Amino acid sequence: MMIRFAIVPLLLALNFSMCKNHEAVSQNPQPAGASSPAPGAATAAPVAAASPKIKKPVVDQTAQAIIFCYHLLVDKVRYPGTEITPAAFEAQMKELKDHGITVISMQDLLAWKRGEKNIPPRCAVITFDDGYKAQYEVAWPIMKKYGYPFTMFIYTEGVRGGSLGGGGAITWEQLADMRDNGVDIEAHSATHQDMREGHTITLVGPGGKKTRTKLTGPQYEEWVRNEVVGCKELLEQRLGIKVNCFAVPFGNYNEHVKEMARNAGYEAMFTVYGQPITFTSPMDSLGRYAIEANRPKVFEDAVKMIGASTSAGAPVAEVGAKDLATQPADGETVRTALPLIKANLSGIGQIDPGSVQMRVSGLGVVPASYDPKTGIVSYQVTQKLREKSCSVFVSAKSAGKKVEAHWTFGIEEVAAAPPAGTPIPKR
Repeated sequence: MMIRFAIVPLLLALNFSMCKNHEAVSQNPQPAGASSPAPGAATAAPVAAASPKIKKPVVDQTAQAIIFCYHLLVDKVRYPGTEITPAAFEAQMKELKDHGITVISMQDLLAWKRGEKNIPPRCAVITFDDGYKAQYEVAWPIMKKYGYPFTMFIYTEGVRGGSLGGGGAITWEQLADMRDNGVDIEAHSATHQDMREGHTITLVGPGGKKTRTKLTGPQYEEWVRNEVVGCKELLEQRLGIKVNCFAVPFGNYNEHVKEMARNAGYEAMFTVYGQPITFTSPMDSLGRYAIEANRPKVFEDAVKMIGASTSAGAPVAEVGAKDLATQPADGETVRTALPLIKANLSGIGQIDPGSVQMRVSGLGVVPASYDPKTGIVSYQVTQKLREKSCSVFVSAKSAGKKVEAHWTFGIEEVAAAPPAGTPIPKR
């Protein structure tokens, strides 16, 4: 009997050992005919299968895009600096289709700039600024008719219920409806003002009382943070969206504002100084063509520029303004509306003198002079600049390749000529 009880634990132990051996064989199967490693030999660690690398698509870096900026659509134009009739707007949307220019979304444009996807060789992006209810009631149905995507740049205090949101303002409910139907909604500041330190701004106090003042130091930093970061946070909270684009009011900003926007998570910043967008265009100053009733040729010229380009064209190389010793410097504010504009192109390389061209916002192509010996291109403004800021675009050909640079400078309010037909600020 004692022997029988001793055998039972032995059998259980033997059975457990066989199960463990079977489990080990199952986890490390040997192919048929493979020899077992010799006792004491080192066993090589199993090699993990290499995961396939995800390759980015090869994008067409010679494609180009134009970005249009619209404001208010009205049947009767009273303020031609910001308004256009619905009929004129629809005619322009049709013209894009007739010219074979594909309207793409803002996010597709940014994906192309990141090298993640292709866009057609000639395309356009449509944007609307500020946030008028007419953009919801009038513009949106037209865009639906043509199947065009578009972007809304909203300044948050201008939405209905905000300190600047009057009867013509869009509502948060209308923005939510647009969001739910695929409309891209992005930021346009909180109160739509010049964000550079020391410039006169309007503060709205209790009871709607407005005060004109200039902010500096900590007070300015607090205010501009709300303009750049606060509006983004509010849009994201109210609409449950991700905001990655910032349209700068009036195009007035500097390196400090750019840095604040980058730190806030904006991927791209936009101005109203239109030029074709190339693969190398800087992401913190993407120009848009502002379409206004008093400047009908802006749309026509933009279409001609993009219409003349082909995917076989050479890409444009962007040159930083700081490398050209520009005058006035990028971000500088001058006290005259008749400045001398200069840039030194000698560092670019061999320049084709006949290819040098200068464009000035509000004036177009100007008769600039170019000195091949010094490499300096210059133009003395003879017609007073009417806006508070001015953008300059200089292009030339070097070694058969087009190079381009642009920069923006400010003009003191006392020096700037009063704009003709200046629109009354929204609401």
